[in-house]
Amino acid sequence: MKKQRAFLKWAGGKYGLVEDIQRHLPEARKLVEPFVGAGSVFLNTDYDQYLLADINPDLINLYNLLKENPQEYISEAKRWFCPENNRKEAYLDVRAQFNATDDVMYRSLAFLYMNRFGFNGLCRYNKKGGFNVPFGSYKKPYFPEAELEFFAEKAKKATFVCEGYNETFKRARKGSVVYCDPPYAPLSTTANFTSYAGNGFSLDDQAALADVAERAAVERGIPVLISNHDTTLTRRLYHGAELNVVKVKRTISRNGAGRNKVDELLALFRPADSE
Repeated sequence: MKKQRAFLKWAGGKYGLVEDIQRHLPEARKLVEPFVGAGSVFLNTDYDQYLLADINPDLINLYNLLKENPQEYISEAKRWFCPENNRKEAYLDVRAQFNATDDVMYRSLAFLYMNRFGFNGLCRYNKKGGFNVPFGSYKKPYFPEAELEFFAEKAKKATFVCEGYNETFKRARKGSVVYCDPPYAPLSTTANFTSYAGNGFSLDDQAALADVAERAAVERGIPVLISNHDTTLTRRLYHGAELNVVKVKRTISRNGAGRNKVDELLALFRPADSE
């Protein structure tokens, strides 16, 4: 099966890990994702149904619009990908309008545009909720038409909701499997770990998520797979789970300051009766 790319660029996207994740996800009728992000796992798995959640309303509104009016959304979005929009002034103008409006169609179109024309595909908001990613100055941003079409088609099997992970866990039923891709734990306790989608995901949140996951498996018979950095902290948090280490390809640069990636941990909380 050909691997499908998400139509959004996404920090921490799971495209490179989907085979490992597929291998460790138990069979089920339905996949529940409390942290859907750009949706790489959704796009590269085959369940009858999906419940996909995120706390970012712009993301979920865009997904619902694409699901309900794919033709209209895709043709409108395509018009934004033109040379005159690939200028800093144009980008800042769109960003300002985006921050000033509640119009879902405008925000959803601007969200994709800013994702592709903005710096590194980042998604970041300030304390007041204003999108604040700077202009990216790329030569020719790619319009992900095929990726949008594939997502829209697959979205027919999905329900998208904007809510926190606790609410999503409450909706999960036996016969489902839950996959969690939370904001990753810091590699060191001093690592700058404050901002995520405008509301920090703290160490307490990491611990609370591990607890909710374990309870879903033990008390309700719903298996839960969580991905995170492989650190002393995460191993301690997921001590009740089956732990699998995924070796991440390391890119080593000559000055030693290159992207030394840390290994990933896939923690599977299994129901007692499935041992």
